Amino acid sequence: MPEQTFRRPVALHLAALRERVADAARAAGRDPDEVRVLLATKTMPVDVVREAVLAGADLLGENKVQELVAKAPALADLAPSLHVIGRLQSNKVNLALRWAECVQSVDDLDLAERLSRRCEAVDRDLDVMVQVNVSGEATKAGVAPDAALELALAVAALPRLRLVGLMTIGAASRDVERVAAGFARLRGLRDALVASGAPGTAAARELSMGMSGDLETAVAEGSTLVRVGTAVFGDRPRA
Repeated sequence: MPEQTFRRPVALHLAALRERVADAARAAGRDPDEVRVLLATKTMPVDVVREAVLAGADLLGENKVQELVAKAPALADLAPSLHVIGRLQSNKVNLALRWAECVQSVDDLDLAERLSRRCEAVDRDLDVMVQVNVSGEATKAGVAPDAALELALAVAALPRLRLVGLMTIGAASRDVERVAAGFARLRGLRDALVASGAPGTAAARELSMGMSGDLETAVAEGSTLVRVGTAVFGDRPRA
C-alpha cells in the first residue's frame, strides 16, 4: 500500500474499534480473528475514506450505489474490497457490478435473478448475502425470517452468484435481550442453510451483523462481520 500520511484520529479510532471487536470476541470465548470489520462509509468524503484505507481498513461498504460509483475510482489504487450494504434498486445493478465485490442486501428473488443474469452477461462471479429483517421493523429492509431460508436456497442455486452468508440490521432497541434474540435467529438460519447441504450453500457461513451501537451483542451471538461507521468517523455529515 502506498505510504501516505493520514489524519491521526482516523487511524486511532480504527485501531480502537479493532480492539473493541477483539475484546468482544474474547469475552464471548471466540478467536478475534473470526470477526472482520467493514467500514460503512456513507456520506464520508473520499479523502477521509482513503485515510481509513491507508490506516488499514480493507473492507468498505456503501449504502447508495451512486456514492459507490463516485468514490470507487479514487480508491482503486488502494484496492479495498467494496460492498453494497444498502437496498439495491434493480436499475442500479449495472452500476453496482462495475465496482462491488459483494452485495449484502439481496432480499428478493427478482433482484438476485437480475444480478445473476448480468453477471453471466459480463462473465464474472459475485459474492452475495441475503438480508433478513430479524426485528420485524417496518423501517428495515430484508426478507422475513420465515421466508429467508427458501430465498437463500433459491439464490444459492443461481449461476455466477456465490452465496456467502446472511446479513441483518439489529433491532432499534435498548433491550439487549431483544437485540440478541434477533442476532441469534440469524445465526440459526445460517446454521440451517449450511446444514441443508443444498447446492451453493457450503460457503454461506458469514453473519454480517452488528454496528457501532450493538457490535458486542452481535459478536457474542456469532457475527463474523461487523459494519461500523460512526465509531471510526464520528457523526456523519448530512447527505
